[in-house]
Amino acid sequence: MSILGNPGEIKCVIGLMSGTSMDGIDAAMIYTDGVRIERHGPSLTLPYTPEMRAQVKECLQIAAGCAGKDNPPEQIRKLEMDLADWHADAVFELLDVTGQSPEEVDLIGFHGQTLTHRPDRGWTWQLGDGGRLAGLTGVKVVNDFRSADVAAGGEGAPLVPLYHAALLARSRRHDVVAVLNIGGVANVTWVRFSADSDDPEIIAFDTGPGNAMLDDWAEIHTGKPVDVDGNLAARGLSHDEVVMGLMASPYFDEKPPKTLDRDDFNIQAVRGLSAEDGAATLTNFVVESIVSAQSHFPCPPEAWYVCGGGRHNPTMMRRLRRRMPVCVDPVEVLGWRGDALEAEAFAFLAARSERGLPLTVPSTTGCIGPVTGGVVHEPRARRIRR
Repeated sequence: MSILGNPGEIKCVIGLMSGTSMDGIDAAMIYTDGVRIERHGPSLTLPYTPEMRAQVKECLQIAAGCAGKDNPPEQIRKLEMDLADWHADAVFELLDVTGQSPEEVDLIGFHGQTLTHRPDRGWTWQLGDGGRLAGLTGVKVVNDFRSADVAAGGEGAPLVPLYHAALLARSRRHDVVAVLNIGGVANVTWVRFSADSDDPEIIAFDTGPGNAMLDDWAEIHTGKPVDVDGNLAARGLSHDEVVMGLMASPYFDEKPPKTLDRDDFNIQAVRGLSAEDGAATLTNFVVESIVSAQSHFPCPPEAWYVCGGGRHNPTMMRRLRRRMPVCVDPVEVLGWRGDALEAEAFAFLAARSERGLPLTVPSTTGCIGPVTGGVVHEPRARRIRR
């Protein structure tokens, strides 16, 4: 059997993703059996209000001091309820676009908000009440995608590689490709197709920090939670000695699979620099960590395709192109939807979970063997929208 599995019944699935950038909820509809992607429905982003983002950031700090997920503090319990409500609103906004009713949706893939990710300690915490979301929407929900992989010795991330492979298999432009996601943390999927095998070779890991440090720096110095269009970094000078110091972290020499938590790297190294120089230095650090990731590939990719918020940063993209010997393009050149890609992936994974198909394999997370995962929540009754 193929690494992806055998075809099954095509279903209408909505995927929901709130990433480490904490900027809002991405929602996307696809028609899939968890092996094939028949077609794509609409997608949208429901931005967090500043108050909601502050609530998430506060709970990230609280979670960092928790020994586990049992008996969370009141602030985290409240956030979990609020997150379910926000995600339900995203589902209904998406259905407004299509004119569909909840009865026409078979499944929702609900990633939740990562509070902390510590596979070295055997746990990962994606906050999201799947039962509440199922009750609010009246649609079956799959959540908690990472825990089974961690329990099987895996890193619990990245989870998107099998979706990348399924998309690339539909329109093969190259035999060897790298798909780079620059979110709060950056990760890469390296895929090699061979005429001798139906299954592609896949390697995946977190390359290093993505936008998280740059976002935090920009918010401190500009009041905006992002370096808009890379303008701050474009006006600054990179302090290469700081970049070299950050690149001295042993993480970059570790062999994949490997993952990071959002706060494993922080902005202390650029304290004291001007706003512009700090942004330029952090941007170059992200770029150099991505360049360094190539040392872990069996062979160089023929092209890099970029998704996630980082591809909207012209300064980061320009510097990536300067450092790479092959084309570096946003995934839109493949006809993909870069802002919706992770939400689509969790729709795809929800369909796989329902069928008992693997969500991860050893070369993507380090798990002991192909691992399925996810927890299914059945709705008690169809909800009437408020």
